[in-house]
Amino acid sequence: MAGIRVVTDSAADLPVELVEAHQITVVPLDVRIESLAPEVGATLAPKEFWDVIISTGAMAETAAPSPGAFLDAFRAAKDEGADGVICITLSSGLSATFQAASAGAAELVGKFPVEVIDSRSVTLGEGFLVLDAVEAQATGDVAAVATELRSRIDKLHVYGGLDSLETLRRGGRIGSAQAFFGSLLAIKPIVEMRHGVVEGESRQRTRSRSLRYLADKVTAAGPLKRLAIAHAAAGDIDVFLEMIDQVKPINELIVTHIGAVIGAHTGPGTIGVCFEVV
Repeated sequence: MAGIRVVTDSAADLPVELVEAHQITVVPLDVRIESLAPEVGATLAPKEFWDVIISTGAMAETAAPSPGAFLDAFRAAKDEGADGVICITLSSGLSATFQAASAGAAELVGKFPVEVIDSRSVTLGEGFLVLDAVEAQATGDVAAVATELRSRIDKLHVYGGLDSLETLRRGGRIGSAQAFFGSLLAIKPIVEMRHGVVEGESRQRTRSRSLRYLADKVTAAGPLKRLAIAHAAAGDIDVFLEMIDQVKPINELIVTHIGAVIGAHTGPGTIGVCFEVV
């Protein structure tokens, strides 16, 4: 297949219909769920993942793919006649996935053009950069496309309204947000991706205020190229969608479940707001 092949990882949370429609190659992270066989966690669809987590109270753990997994994806693109690969990963501040993809790409230096891009983001923030790559993939100039994509990273914004800090704390991904929130575990925290890591953004006293705060972030953002709402089996997702009903991004709104990779650290009830400004 001529043109540039787009590769990403499973933290991008792209709905399967978009992955299939655009022939995006997804290299999965390893997902392990307490009391379940390792191969089970890797095969659960996002909704199935949340059914297991909520019904059992189990914790999930994740690990980056191996460099070999990315190398296999790059070689497959080469064998299929692609002009090169753009590979977009979740933030290097949260995972070794970028390093693994870079190591895989290093094996093909001088043989096949591969550009690995650290999205500095997660979930559909990362996914939006993948979709931007899809828009540009017909060209054979891999380096030029990579330069354009890197220029758009600052236009990606991800906020998360958590039902609790407990899962984030137990998973060790709270970072300096722990100091920001302190011991106020009863609050409804808002976190954001900032400079490639999870940071505390604000403290909301009730769930309704948390949702309103997130909705205001979206409406105040100005013209949007893309908007997605990713949630962790949130029972009030329809309420939130009504709050942002008047926001009309250039591209179609995406509503989907947060996948296991990000969900392992955010917990049930989370509503993630991802947008890309024009």
